[in-house]
Amino acid sequence: MWKEFKAFALKGNLVDLAVAFVLGLAFAAVVNALVANVVMPLVAAIFGQPNFDALTFKVGDGVIAYGVFLTALVNFLIVALVLFAIVKAYQQATRPRGAEPEPPTLRACPHCISDIPVRASRCPHCTSEIQPEAA
Repeated sequence: MWKEFKAFALKGNLVDLAVAFVLGLAFAAVVNALVANVVMPLVAAIFGQPNFDALTFKVGDGVIAYGVFLTALVNFLIVALVLFAIVKAYQQATRPRGAEPEPPTLRACPHCISDIPVRASRCPHCTSEIQPEAA
């Protein structure tokens, strides 16, 4: 049983996944620190306090704290925007200088406007025959 566990635990894919997970956690901490300590103070300076936690309304005896949801939503959108900016900057930094952009692999079917491969001669969605584009 020990040999089987050792083979499972030390399998290349599992180790790669573990390393990616730990790096993902560390990266998430960096992004969260950037958002909390740089971006959110800028947002607060521009729009006032970006915390909606105090927004509530009553329904009978219950209190619905919809402001907590709004705060979480705004934080999510800001984190997503920061991650998008980081990924775009990374992609631009790692692309070789003067490299041509990748040619598109999909195009729209002229009949049903579904995305199909560039070299397709028949649409898999509407089955219309179409002229394949040159490679």
